[in-house]
Amino acid sequence: MLTFIGLGLYDERSITVEGREALADADRAVAEFYTSHLVGATVDDLSAYHDIDIEVRERAGVEQHPEDVLDAAEDGHVAFLTAGDTMISTTHVDLRLRAIERGIDTRVIHGVTAQTAASGLTGLQNYRFGKAVTLPFPYAHGAEGVPQSVLDSIERNREQGLHTLVYLDIKAERDEYMTADVAAGMFADDWDDVLGVAVARAGSPEPTVAADRLSALAERDFGDPLHLLVIPGDLHHVESDALATLGGAPADALAENEV
Repeated sequence: MLTFIGLGLYDERSITVEGREALADADRAVAEFYTSHLVGATVDDLSAYHDIDIEVRERAGVEQHPEDVLDAAEDGHVAFLTAGDTMISTTHVDLRLRAIERGIDTRVIHGVTAQTAASGLTGLQNYRFGKAVTLPFPYAHGAEGVPQSVLDSIERNREQGLHTLVYLDIKAERDEYMTADVAAGMFADDWDDVLGVAVARAGSPEPTVAADRLSALAERDFGDPLHLLVIPGDLHHVESDALATLGGAPADALAENEV
């Protein structure tokens, strides 16, 4: 049996009850934190809380050389752990398909994901989000500024009145996390006065939501990671009220997006 378990957004307690029970039943636990990361807990914290040794795999050990994991799942129960929701913004569908091809039973236990948290914390309606994008560090894509493909995707969403969730780059092996102010500054080079919403530490006891023009967000410090950025499209009046109340959005910036 190979069970994919989403750990949630923040620390060792963010897992669902169902996920915790499945992890307790596992003979072996394998995790990856290159797609996302629990900033409120270390691997030792996770291992101690769940009373199981957790082996952290690098990208190559999951995507290119998972044979030992699959071998173990043929003879026992392996739990495969990721932050957030186990099948969102990851490449692990391929691992599940490999397991199924070998006749291994699989199961998916979902966790809270950044996508739903961003909607819930900001008050922006989930069904009004368009295609999400990832903003990489400039050195990661070999050029300065925002990749044109990212700008194009956001523009297409805005033309349709849709919000855009911007995932911010993570280099966990370097302990490097893009912050919302840096991301806002990068976008402000193209859209100085566009409304943005910064979300910091979703899933933690004290998340932060701040809504303002991108140029203003670029001047603020949102504290510890992880951060997200949302570029709103057209705003329903309830969404506008939510951004004002929950994020402190200025009235003039909201007025430009209201329909």
